[in-house]
Amino acid sequence: MEQLVYQYFSDDDFLRISNKIKENEKSTSGEIRVAIKDHRHFLDWRKDIRRLAEKEFYKLKMHNTRDKTGILLYLLLNEKQFYVLADQGIHQKVEDNTWHQVCDEIQSHFKEGNFCNGILWGIDRVGKILSEHFPVKSDDTNELSDEVVIEN
Repeated sequence: MEQLVYQYFSDDDFLRISNKIKENEKSTSGEIRVAIKDHRHFLDWRKDIRRLAEKEFYKLKMHNTRDKTGILLYLLLNEKQFYVLADQGIHQKVEDNTWHQVCDEIQSHFKEGNFCNGILWGIDRVGKILSEHFPVKSDDTNELSDEVVIEN
């Protein structure tokens, strides 16, 4: 059975998303990740979208960045739910409401069937916000992979 994710995204889309992350991380010390999940696992059926994003955040070791500046764009495809989760360092400088607004805008792209463009827009928006609060440092290193995490 083909993964649901390939009904919405192509391999080229994943490459575009990964390149967009690389491009945005050139201007910030923040670390951006995108995780796309086909459906929730049976053991997670009671968890809300935030808890699912938190689980993925820790699974990807995003909490281990030097300045706690990891941010996850998490998409649960079969339920068409989306969440932006920022680590503590970001949370101290950027209000949650900012991320809710980013989610709303990404969702509007999704509602029009523009899934890849929604993610790309979200990465650009997150990158711009992060570069304002967490500009790139002279000793900055890419601490996390820029590849899209895909799970069925």
